[in-house]
Amino acid sequence: MDKMELTFVNVGYGEAILLECPDDACAGGVFIALIDGGGAEQTEYTGETGRIPLADYLAQRGVEHIDLAVSTHIHEDHLSGMLPALRRTPPRTFWHTLPDDLWRGMTPLDPALAQCLSARKFRQALEDYHTLCGELADAGCTLTTVRAGERIPLCAGLTAYILAPSTARERVLEERLRALYTEPDTAKLDQADVSMNNFSIVLLLEYGDTRILLPGDTNAAGYHDIDSALRAHLFKLGHHGQRDSVTPALLDEVSPAHAVCCASSDRRYNSAEPTLLHDLAARGVECWFSDCPPRFDGTTPPPHHALTFTIGMHGDITAQYV
Repeated sequence: MDKMELTFVNVGYGEAILLECPDDACAGGVFIALIDGGGAEQTEYTGETGRIPLADYLAQRGVEHIDLAVSTHIHEDHLSGMLPALRRTPPRTFWHTLPDDLWRGMTPLDPALAQCLSARKFRQALEDYHTLCGELADAGCTLTTVRAGERIPLCAGLTAYILAPSTARERVLEERLRALYTEPDTAKLDQADVSMNNFSIVLLLEYGDTRILLPGDTNAAGYHDIDSALRAHLFKLGHHGQRDSVTPALLDEVSPAHAVCCASSDRRYNSAEPTLLHDLAARGVECWFSDCPPRFDGTTPPPHHALTFTIGMHGDITAQYV
């Protein structure tokens, strides 16, 4: 391997990203990172588009070590699939945005508090997050709370910049979750759920001269307190490509050559929104998909387990469905 590979696993409606970067100092000569893990509900992995749970994909690929795992935020479709995957292969380091004492105090919430599907999924994600942090700590993994403004070298030629959430946003999320677990009620659970997307870790990766923007589920409103340059060669759309994920001004600022949309094949919740996909095409941006939703012109990607980008250090990027 002489170039970095960035793979978006087909986990249906969700996100799981595998990063592999050449580095002789790492096991097997490759630095391996995992960013989110998709969901864990087996009903998500049906149909004929090639969907596959992250743990199964990593096993098929023969991934034997993980140097870094990142949980961008606590939602079932991003976090819960990490639990079985990281049980099999615990990472050396785990990034999240919450302090150590908070997850340790997250006792199970009464199921009766979750009065809609979204709340039920969120309650499950909170339990999975608590379990995941505990198991990783027991396995000797270093749990690290990352902060906006940090520049973190990952391996030879690859650097991560933490663009968000801001310190103020991290504090708000911490306060909301502490309030939820101190005096649990439905309103607090719902408030934490609906606001969670814009508490996502926003990563900017630099591999040589190549820039990759990975905003978790942050929608367009979540960028207002980022003062760093957002220009990137590869842009993973936030919030599954729903209409609120970007504005025309944001697209112009990022100005990507490639965009990735992690929408499910059924375009659940109006993901892979056709007007947005048309805006990308009008700007000459090549749009790729982790699953197989219809493009704005009605065509669909071929069935696949994953979408893999091969990335050079000077902006050279190629992609294929595998």
